[in-house]
Amino acid sequence: MFEKPLGMRDTLPFFYNQKKRARQQLSESILSYGYSFMDTPLLEYHETIGKVSATLDQQLFKLLDQQGHSLVLRPDMTAPIARVAASQLKNAEFPLRLAYDGPVFRAQQTEGGKPAQFEQVGTELIGDQSSYADAEVISLLVESLKETGLKDFVITVGHIGYVKNFFYDVMGDDEPAIESLLSYLYRKNYVGYREMVKSLQLPHESKEALLKLLTLRGGEEIFDQSKSLARNQACISAVNELKQLYRLLKHYDVEQYIHFDMNLISHMNYYTGILFEGYAPNLGALLCNGGRYDQLLPTFELNASATGFAIRVERLVEALNEQEEQDERVAVIFDDDTHAHGIQKAKELRELGYQVLLQHLDQIPSVDAFKQDLVKTINLTEGDDQDE
Repeated sequence: MFEKPLGMRDTLPFFYNQKKRARQQLSESILSYGYSFMDTPLLEYHETIGKVSATLDQQLFKLLDQQGHSLVLRPDMTAPIARVAASQLKNAEFPLRLAYDGPVFRAQQTEGGKPAQFEQVGTELIGDQSSYADAEVISLLVESLKETGLKDFVITVGHIGYVKNFFYDVMGDDEPAIESLLSYLYRKNYVGYREMVKSLQLPHESKEALLKLLTLRGGEEIFDQSKSLARNQACISAVNELKQLYRLLKHYDVEQYIHFDMNLISHMNYYTGILFEGYAPNLGALLCNGGRYDQLLPTFELNASATGFAIRVERLVEALNEQEEQDERVAVIFDDDTHAHGIQKAKELRELGYQVLLQHLDQIPSVDAFKQDLVKTINLTEGDDQDE
């Protein structure tokens, strides 16, 4: 009778307070860049959001309304905001700088430690297809994480166009094999990737090129290596975009947080260009991700490009690994004779900005234990009524 639905979690007071603090710090950074926060419904039509979302259909929470329409709990924030941009904001002045903070839902087949509900804070920059927009979004991501107190993290940047065009150049139109290799890269199963490459019916030089792709990780030194490995124009253009992005990120003075990975793949299938992921030590899971998605808005009949990021708030709190702080509340302890006095004292303290807990002495099993974690106690039963 005390079980929760698969993947759902309770948020206890300490973790709730940590999340609240992280959200506030992230929001302040995002607002400082001129973004405006908005929200969308928890429920969306499957026909509009469920089908264009990058979330697998089996991970969608589905239900029917009273009219028989198929609904989904929003699986991400990007698709709903794209819907709003293409409808209620279609006549607004572009580019749009929008931000959000809210829960998303993705059903889990097995527990596996993966939550079915989690909170994201993120941004969408809509209507700017330049590298300046990509650089702004990534630099804002870095500054936002730093503002929370996170010091040790890395943003890995790649380009989906480079990977896909490289595969088509080397393997032709062998779609099933390409999809399998992309799947191995997304899951970071490099052993499986290598084994599959060895099994392909390709010339030795082509196999060597596919294996060399895995080595294209590091700083700006990999740009020339990437051009040498994939000589088709689409791949060269992708590398040039990354070079331009890196030059702009240096202007923001965030290059020390940037790492390039030319075989980076995302499960979000609407990404079309630069994409990125954020990691922190000892986290063991993705902290944040984002990228450019120039084909999502056109599905809502809005011819506009966009880029953005999303931060997993619960994982950010885990990465911060803060110790539990002392309870900030002040307690006023009263008995039958001092109840009215206690109410007045609590009112005075609240007007001064304190969080005040008003508690009858008879309902406290141990006064010493009650006092232990609170920042201060005022025991009126003992005449403890000094001014604060």
